[in-house]
Amino acid sequence: MVESKKIEIPVGDKTVIIETGKYAKSATSSVTVRCGDTMLFVHCCVSSEPRVGIDFFPLLIDYEERMSAIGRIPGGYNRSEGKASDKAILVSRLIDRPIRPLFPKGYRNDIQIVAQLFSYDQQNQPDTLAMLGASTALMLSGAPFEGPIGAVRVSKIDGKLVANPTHYEADNSALDIVVAGTADSVIMVEAGCKFVTENDIMEAVEFAQVEIKKQCEAQIQFAKECGVTKQEFVDPYDTTELKNIIHETAYDMIFDAYHNFDREYRQNKLEEAKKLVKEKVEALGEDHYINKIMEETGIDFVAEEFKAAEKKIMRAMILDEGVRADGRKPNEVRPIWCEVGVIPRAHGSAVFTRGQTQILSVATLAGPGMKQELDGVDPETEKTYMHKYIFPGFSVGEVKALRGPGRREVGHGHLAERANIPALPSQEEFGYTIRVTSDVLESNGSTSMGSTCGSSMALMNAGVPVKCMIGGVAMGMITEPGREPVVLTDIQGIEDFLGDMDFKVTGNDDGITALQMDMKAKGIANDTLRKALAQAKEGRLHILSKMREVIKEPAKDISPFAPRIYTMNIDIEDIGLVIGPGGKNIKGIIEASGAEIDIQEDGKVTITSNDKDGAEIAKKMISDMTFKPAEGMVCKGKVVKIVQFGAFIELAPGKDGMVHISQVCKERIDTIEGHLNVGDTVIVKVIKIDDRGKVSLTIKGVTEEEAANCH
Repeated sequence: MVESKKIEIPVGDKTVIIETGKYAKSATSSVTVRCGDTMLFVHCCVSSEPRVGIDFFPLLIDYEERMSAIGRIPGGYNRSEGKASDKAILVSRLIDRPIRPLFPKGYRNDIQIVAQLFSYDQQNQPDTLAMLGASTALMLSGAPFEGPIGAVRVSKIDGKLVANPTHYEADNSALDIVVAGTADSVIMVEAGCKFVTENDIMEAVEFAQVEIKKQCEAQIQFAKECGVTKQEFVDPYDTTELKNIIHETAYDMIFDAYHNFDREYRQNKLEEAKKLVKEKVEALGEDHYINKIMEETGIDFVAEEFKAAEKKIMRAMILDEGVRADGRKPNEVRPIWCEVGVIPRAHGSAVFTRGQTQILSVATLAGPGMKQELDGVDPETEKTYMHKYIFPGFSVGEVKALRGPGRREVGHGHLAERANIPALPSQEEFGYTIRVTSDVLESNGSTSMGSTCGSSMALMNAGVPVKCMIGGVAMGMITEPGREPVVLTDIQGIEDFLGDMDFKVTGNDDGITALQMDMKAKGIANDTLRKALAQAKEGRLHILSKMREVIKEPAKDISPFAPRIYTMNIDIEDIGLVIGPGGKNIKGIIEASGAEIDIQEDGKVTITSNDKDGAEIAKKMISDMTFKPAEGMVCKGKVVKIVQFGAFIELAPGKDGMVHISQVCKERIDTIEGHLNVGDTVIVKVIKIDDRGKVSLTIKGVTEEEAANCH
């Protein structure tokens, strides 16, 4: 019999069941995680030896969703799951971000975590379950993981905070926030909000911490029950002598570089200092310990320890002198300039420049037929607003081949997209599909926040009737044991790289729309988080004021190069008639008009065209095709046939009515000739429709007012 062990963890009003010992026993550790009918397998493999020749921790996280989890076969030609979807990439990043900081410096063993969604009830969301499963698998692996972590999603339903809400609950809440951390501190926050306050965020974080602590305590107990022995890791390489060489040779040069606020000067001075250190190390000879360990491991310890020296000096400047690497005070934002309408044929465009970070955002409008179809396991099946973030090598002065977006690009694009969604009009108010691309032209920190700002201005320039302008700012933190943490507003690249926090906050003047926090330190105190939120609001308001110097409100009309959207409604029973057998009729309308036609299940027809005449052709063809006469209706018709007792009038193609000779003129006439001719256009009123559908018309019964209002 297979022996397995199981724990049950309460999360809000739900129970998460984690089990190990039954499946994937060749992996270092493996668990199943289940809540309701949502079930994941999470596997962890840890290599026994460090990887040679790398200067980073090789942690690989893969999240996979099987379409069989909801009882569907994937779409597409091959009917199989293709490359990882954006959703899968975002969840992989969500798992990675709170786990990565909790491994000791110098640990370079490969670790891979694979989280697979095999069953999904579309109620209990899998992302936080995958995070919890990954932490548990790591705890059972024996790796020197300084966790565990817990993870919980929080929404506010009817004024009450709810842990791990359903999709429906989260979508209908003003607050959707994922918090991850250890038993005593927060490491990661990811949120999408509808203009909530800083106090709302803190309330949700503190609520989440109670649930996280329960998850962490349960994992520690579970690891004990499973008899896990945690590896002790001690960095095997002693670089004390190298640190002394760097201090003696380069400390003054590094100090000088960081106290000169010109970026180019600093870079050149640091390169000069590093070159001197390398020459001194090389002069020690091949048999010296430092050179031998660099040869054996392939690790550039000179570069590693040189960066550590930079970090120490930069952080001391901020903590002791209150001065940053570019001369700013902790709460200062870099100089900002913006412009809109920079791309002649684009529907909307904007450039947002803050310091040495510059973003070009371009908005494109299209009809509803261009919405993005989502072939995934979530209830959401389509998107009408898309944001694409593009980060080329030239933005940081590097030679780099242009490729598709990586995980970082997908994550940054999603954050800027999420930030602007609450400000967008509804599809009923503005029926366009919208795509914004943000090209990073220059990068020195916080390009995702630059993309948020650029996107908001581009949407306004395009004439999208957004509810408000959205701005964003990235916050950092420098902390040392026994010292009061210093929160930094609008961090540049080096402060992100050498600092302890990357905390991005977006919103308008009154509320937050998106939030993302990652820690390099092992957590943040609630008081510091509260201070960071307050300081972020000050920075955001300043940035919004600079954006408003360029554009204050959406353009009154959309670009002349953008398509126009016209709508009409038809009866539901006429949808099949308009489409026709095999789409014959609608293809004919599209070919004749050049317009894009989209028909909803409720009979709403959307006609999208750059040509007004083409749109009118499509509207007339659909109106004619679905025309239904009704008693009292007044309309134009064409005389198609004269008979002794009257005339047949074509009201629409294939739909005729008859005017009896007695209904042609107010006075009595004996013959039609001289009063009506074939081809004449006349205004008629429907006076009767008999049981067989025959339509009786009148000309003499049309009043002057009815005739004037007939189109």
